[in-house]
Amino acid sequence: MGEDARVAVRNVRREAIEKLKDREKKKEISEDVVKRGQERIQKETDAHVKKIDEILKSKEQEILEV
Repeated sequence: MGEDARVAVRNVRREAIEKLKDREKKKEISEDVVKRGQERIQKETDAHVKKIDEILKSKEQEILEV
């Protein structure tokens, strides 16, 4: 379950980065904008994966208490 959530987040990251690169190829945005966008996307990805891990850890402890 947790791994599925992590994979889903990573897939969204991949799609977002692909969209940025596509817009760069079309000359709609600059390379600098792509770099900043990729950094922001990675930070958001890391934050969501961390949150998933925290939830899983909490649920595991909840199950062990029962």
